[in-house]
Amino acid sequence: MGQRMFVAVRPPEHVVEDLEEFLEPRHAAADFPFVRPVQWHLTLAFMASVSDRALAPLEERLADAAGRHATFVASLGGAGAFPDALRAKVLWLGLADGEEDLTALAAHARTACEISGAPVDGQRFVPHLTLARVRRPIEGTRWLRVLDTYRGPTWTVDHVDLVASHLRDGRHPRHEVIATFPLGAP
Repeated sequence: MGQRMFVAVRPPEHVVEDLEEFLEPRHAAADFPFVRPVQWHLTLAFMASVSDRALAPLEERLADAAGRHATFVASLGGAGAFPDALRAKVLWLGLADGEEDLTALAAHARTACEISGAPVDGQRFVPHLTLARVRRPIEGTRWLRVLDTYRGPTWTVDHVDLVASHLRDGRHPRHEVIATFPLGAP
């Protein structure tokens, strides 16, 4: 069995701190836990199992894909829920800036994964940063109204990370950056 991995854009510290400051007074009102800031990221491609044999080609193709994509400016903003607001199991923030670029980058990353023999989860790509996961669906309309007021600071997306996700006894997964690929540097 291979490793659980994903390709992601992780927001820089100033973005994480701004979002933490926004969420901090809202923790007490939530009857669910928020995802820990150390785990915040925008997933471009998720692979449930990457074999050791596929890892080197995967890294090579991701480096090439990232190198062919220009840097771009992004910011977090706009809230959503999976599967929907009335039966929310996941609450998330989208992108106020950079969504088109991130979507194109995700398409390149997903292609690199597939060609490398690391099959990608087939779900449709929706650019988002997961803020909360709940065990039982909630009616999330009120939370979406609150979260939708957030507009984060901009940052330049200049790299993507290949991350291994280590699951631990049903608790928080531990994320380990395996490799970083700069954008615009083939």
